[in-house]
Amino acid sequence: MADHYEVLGVSKNASAEEIKKAYRKLARELHPDVNESEEAQELFKSVTHAYEVLGDEQSRRNYDLGGASAGFGFGDIFETFFGGGGQRGPRSRAERGQDALLRVELSFQEAIFGVEKSIPVDTAILCEICNGSCAKPGTSPVVCDICKGSGQVQTQVRSLLGSVVTSSPCGSCRGYGHIIPEPCLECRGQGRVRARRDIDLKIPAGVEDGLRLQLAGSGEVGFGGGPNGDLYIDISISPNEYFGRNGDELTCELEVPLHEAVLGSLIKMDSFDGEIELQVPAGSQSGDVLSVKGKGFGRLRQSGRGDLLVTIQVKIPSKLDSKQKELFRTLAGLRKSDTAGLKARRSGSFQGRRRG
Repeated sequence: MADHYEVLGVSKNASAEEIKKAYRKLARELHPDVNESEEAQELFKSVTHAYEVLGDEQSRRNYDLGGASAGFGFGDIFETFFGGGGQRGPRSRAERGQDALLRVELSFQEAIFGVEKSIPVDTAILCEICNGSCAKPGTSPVVCDICKGSGQVQTQVRSLLGSVVTSSPCGSCRGYGHIIPEPCLECRGQGRVRARRDIDLKIPAGVEDGLRLQLAGSGEVGFGGGPNGDLYIDISISPNEYFGRNGDELTCELEVPLHEAVLGSLIKMDSFDGEIELQVPAGSQSGDVLSVKGKGFGRLRQSGRGDLLVTIQVKIPSKLDSKQKELFRTLAGLRKSDTAGLKARRSGSFQGRRRG
């Protein structure tokens, strides 16, 4: 039996992530949907079995210690000398389908409130002609005349230790115990076909960029009508021209004319909840933060929403006519106590005073 590490092409000191990457690379090259040769299919099974052993921490530990999952453990020794142990009976044609990965791009609004989307995806689905049986309609699998349905063949050889009986998968039926004399023409005896189908997604409010969602049983249908794999959704959120994000909080900057910042003003501004009114207090400074409750992102796996945080930026006029300049000179004369000076630094994401 081939060493599982050699099958995957990794060292015995390989990390779990390195083993997973090696398996995925080989699976893409050898998958029956990509490579239809019998050699590739056998290699695909070997690669899958190797990953089943090495991809599980406990199973890999047993394998490394030479246990039941090892390349030649106690079960193999027992089978070699006494014809027992190992797999009993034929193996099933039905295999679990591959997992699928989709990337879904959302707008800020969709991430704030959640969204339902119908996404077209090219995947493997159950063959409707044979319903996953792999056989042409009107026909059925027949018992293998070599192994008589057991899926195993035994060979007796003489050695220095006497007669040795070995058991191995039947080469005629490939261990299934049955042969399909007339494969389904639609799926070519695979029990599944490639097709485009729509997947309905219900994405909750508050998802973040880079989040991965798992939909169990929504991946590809398996060979021979086997169970579906899982579907993974990678969330990507498009940047917004005016708004940003800080956890569950929606952030933006609001330019306020100088006179409204000095005297205070009720300002109307656009938000994802429509037009809202924002009370800018008199004496507002650049960097002050106004909080609007419950107008931020939905809280993932919780109720309610975060806040909308509006950072004030006082807009200083760059061009003044002669009358406006005179008014500012008059104001400067009335506020001679106002002088320039260094300002102490503040820590935190929002350096201004939070108000409102």
